[in-house]
Amino acid sequence: MQNKEYKSGFVALVGRPNVGKSTLLNYLVGEKVAIMSNQPQTTRNKISGIYTNDNEQIIFIDTPGIHKPKNNLDDFMDKSSYSALNDVEAVLFMVDPEPAGKGDMFIIDLLKNVACPVFLIINKIDTVHPDKLLPIIDSYNKLVKFAEIIPISARQGNNIDDLIKTLVKYLPEGPHYYDSEQLTDKPEYFIVAELIREQILQLTHAEVPHSAAVLVDKMSDFDKGKLQIFATIFVEKEGQKGIIIGKNGQMLKNIGMHSRVEIEKLLGDKVNLHLWIKVHKNWRSDPVFLKKIGYNVKDL
Repeated sequence: MQNKEYKSGFVALVGRPNVGKSTLLNYLVGEKVAIMSNQPQTTRNKISGIYTNDNEQIIFIDTPGIHKPKNNLDDFMDKSSYSALNDVEAVLFMVDPEPAGKGDMFIIDLLKNVACPVFLIINKIDTVHPDKLLPIIDSYNKLVKFAEIIPISARQGNNIDDLIKTLVKYLPEGPHYYDSEQLTDKPEYFIVAELIREQILQLTHAEVPHSAAVLVDKMSDFDKGKLQIFATIFVEKEGQKGIIIGKNGQMLKNIGMHSRVEIEKLLGDKVNLHLWIKVHKNWRSDPVFLKKIGYNVKDL
């Protein structure tokens, strides 16, 4: 039976690219629902991770890192982040453990107009000496008033329990929005495509930075005990296609092998992963193609 004082609500994660929003989201829900990479701007869509226990349910919305748009995809990513600031109970502004810089100012100006409480979350505290935290906090305090300031390590889990306890104080009484076992609002197709894209980012490094998109075409019935997954990797240039295929097809084999391992962890089933590569020139500036692969710019 649900606690009469059960609390629930939505919390947005915002910040510059690569500050650790996806790492925090995955730690909170205990599973990989958002891909992680050293490449900036890894997250392209708003991804909700659902934290549930006997007393509360918090839906964390991981947003793309806010940056200056260069094409239609970038514009979608920024609009996606802005829209996450509406109708939430709190905003977590995540930053690296360094004083506020020019890259933070645009976001800070945006947060000044947010009606709900804004937390400053200083991530990666495991990488700096504690004595350096106070000057960092002071640099942000001079710019905007935060409801709470919490230093954490999303990778190691430092102070995450304190973050949850503090957040709960700001949540209203509310319902179970999602089933207790549900960890994300995204379908399996989406998460599988993201896991493949994660391996492309990790294995090709800067050679195909953000020119790759993945579309899961089909997840069919089991054959010889294995789920059959068919997916297409899209790139913008023929040279990028060659990089992903690699010498004697080795890079594509590696991408498939590493992706399969992660997908099997997610689904709990054995998988046969079939990958194809296609060139779609300048796809990041093609609104029709962006809609096809799930980036509905006009809906924002």
